[in-house]
Amino acid sequence: MKILVINCGSSSLKYQLIDSETEEWLAKGLCERIGIDGRIVYTPAGGEKEIKESPMPDHTNAIKLVLEYLTNDKTGVLKSLDEIGAVGHRIVHGGEKFASSVVINDEVIKAIEECNDLAPLHNPANLIGIDACRKLMPTTPMVAVFDTAFHQTMPEKAYLYGLPNSYYEKYKIRRYGFHGTSHSYVSKRCADVLGKKYEDLKIIVCHLGNGASVSAVKNGKCVDTSMGLTPLEGLIMGTRSGDLDPAILEFIAKKENLDITGVMNILNKKSGVYGMSGELSSDFRDLEDAHNAGNKLATQALEAFCYRTAKYVGAYVAAMNGVDAICFTAGIGENAGIVRSMVCEYLGYLGITVDEEKNKIRGEEVIFSTPDSKVKTLIIPTNEELAIARETVALVK
Repeated sequence: MKILVINCGSSSLKYQLIDSETEEWLAKGLCERIGIDGRIVYTPAGGEKEIKESPMPDHTNAIKLVLEYLTNDKTGVLKSLDEIGAVGHRIVHGGEKFASSVVINDEVIKAIEECNDLAPLHNPANLIGIDACRKLMPTTPMVAVFDTAFHQTMPEKAYLYGLPNSYYEKYKIRRYGFHGTSHSYVSKRCADVLGKKYEDLKIIVCHLGNGASVSAVKNGKCVDTSMGLTPLEGLIMGTRSGDLDPAILEFIAKKENLDITGVMNILNKKSGVYGMSGELSSDFRDLEDAHNAGNKLATQALEAFCYRTAKYVGAYVAAMNGVDAICFTAGIGENAGIVRSMVCEYLGYLGITVDEEKNKIRGEEVIFSTPDSKVKTLIIPTNEELAIARETVALVK
């Protein structure tokens, strides 16, 4: 079965066509600047990448263009849209309504809409993608795969905040966590790499990218994760502040004469390593170069990022009363050896020793701890699209 995976943002759309039998991608790409002027990137497996400026007034037009590329006579990989067995949609927030992926119908769409307040920038865009696909492929089954679903196994002690219970009862204010599709895929892949049963392991996954989160997976279930009601909580990130004293919001608002929207804009878009480095960059490649050149602010930002990550790892070792493996994934986790090394320097008490040669590997699956390490450390490239395709196939077959 061929599965089309769709990931809609407010002005962008990532897509990938996957053969569920071989689990290989057949074509992939990106639509950018939707609603502005429009640009599509299309790459067929084994072919050349194509980039073309093309008008995309809305997501329906963007998806229509994607389908035209997939079926065109020259570089298309499909003879007709009938070859698409199902469409898997990434949905950022499922709230407490969805603890697993679901086949999309009108009732599901209504329930996703009810979660819009929890993810006002993401869920509406995800729904636009669903609506567009349903219009263009009305008979093709579609599945919603939620970023939050994997974390719904957390116990109350992990997801409740120290707030009046009425806020949870009325507004469902609690920890939800994100990057769930990635944490699920990587933790399961970790068990495969180690040749052990998933249900017998205690695994910590460090999903380190521009958005970053850590999860604790005990006996096949997530028991805690660092992001909260929104993706702002937890680690210091590319432009997000992560954990801080909430009174800072009032302090900044008064000093800078800002309303809550202005303060939240700072915390989401101007903070993290970008803000800490003096607005040098949110890209860790730039930070590493600046660190190597002696830039003090870049060094401070790198060190703070790694320190915060190590603290969460330590907390989750305590939460699970032990750990068997620690996985690094996503853009930074898979490629930045300096980050992995700096994080692992704090974990010597776990009996971890890093093989520095293996730690130089970028973007490939490898155990980079030494054979005598009591806890294994691994690089496992994430594959959220494949995880979404697997979930989709499981529900529509």
